[in-house]
Amino acid sequence: MPLPLSHPALLAADPELAALVSAEERLQSDTLRLIPSENYVSTAVLEASGTVLQNKYSEGYPGRRYYEGQQNIDKVEALAVDRAKALFGVEHANVQPYSGSPANLAVYLAFAEPGDTVMGMALPMGGHLTHGWGVSATGKWFRGVQYGVRADTGLVDLDEVRDLALKERPKLIFCGGTALPRTIDFAAFAEIAREAGAVLVADVAHIAGLIAGGAHPSPAPYADVISTTTHKTLRGPRGAMLMSREEHAKALDKAVFPGLQGGPHNQTTAAIAVALHEAAQPAFCAYAHQVVANAKALAEALLARGFDLVSGGTDNHLILMDLTGRGVSGKIAAKGLDRAGVVVNYNTVPYDPRKPFDPSGIRIGTPALTSRGLGVEHMAMVAAWIDRGVGAAASGDEAALSAIRKEVAALLSTHPAPGLPLG
Repeated sequence: MPLPLSHPALLAADPELAALVSAEERLQSDTLRLIPSENYVSTAVLEASGTVLQNKYSEGYPGRRYYEGQQNIDKVEALAVDRAKALFGVEHANVQPYSGSPANLAVYLAFAEPGDTVMGMALPMGGHLTHGWGVSATGKWFRGVQYGVRADTGLVDLDEVRDLALKERPKLIFCGGTALPRTIDFAAFAEIAREAGAVLVADVAHIAGLIAGGAHPSPAPYADVISTTTHKTLRGPRGAMLMSREEHAKALDKAVFPGLQGGPHNQTTAAIAVALHEAAQPAFCAYAHQVVANAKALAEALLARGFDLVSGGTDNHLILMDLTGRGVSGKIAAKGLDRAGVVVNYNTVPYDPRKPFDPSGIRIGTPALTSRGLGVEHMAMVAAWIDRGVGAAASGDEAALSAIRKEVAALLSTHPAPGLPLG
């Protein structure tokens, strides 16, 4: 069957690229996307991302630009800033960072000097590269010290975090990460940072939408700085924001521009403004709570099927599965599930004996499937597909994987995804 092409100007100018875009639209429509950092944006966000705002350079900040012709651009950025401040209850917001990693780099530039000690969760334990991990610039330019989780519970031991912070006296302490299935205790981290004389940075890239929707506690009353991407659970474009108390506004703004980057991507700023407006609506609050309800139901269904979940379950949108007991690596399982139309990512688990490129676990989440309208009643079926898919991947049963893919496509045909031109 020929692919439906929904972008006539692109088709006319570049048929090869248009076909790839159309193929991706079909793939996103027909597969169950369980990668917890992925989602579907609305048509409004997509439209804002593709506007003529793309054509304008605007180095600087509203009212303080280095180029003329900013009459509309200033208003777009101010709108996004005002909406971020209102939604997250913060005194200051910067919506210009290009992505989450540059946003975190700006925090370092604002508060630390090369060689200073910084502290974050170790990458294999669920942290992020930019929290001082060795292969990152943040681990090469700064002295990174890492905390982890307990081997017996999979949870952060805040007493150990406090002991490490008081011993090392870091300039920055990061809380948050990329594979954390449990609620972050921002108040406890704030107290540790106060005792250690450190700046507390809450990296909420994964859970920003849950915070906005009231489904996860907010770091705003506790953290000196909040760093987040604007996609993932927030359902915006691929951008980032930094938020803080007013006392840190000047340092952060200077670090973003001119410290790290030039002109902001105005079309992305506009799409961020749209996403923040959507996140302020009652329907988004319902969405955020449904994401968590679905994740908890999926975790329970997986536990019932004998899967080993790090920390025993989840409090948010994310589940980390340890497949050691299944006799299959996370990479083999993830690639098999992909062929079955169940899209996950292979992931290290705490104290993983395997290498990061072929680890023991897979990471799954419920933001995207919830955006398609799937509910708690569907999670047992999703768990069954994962169970069958992992088993088929381990045994090399391609027929079983193909059968699952047909079942997935059949269900998703009745639950169209936001923003896609396909039914």
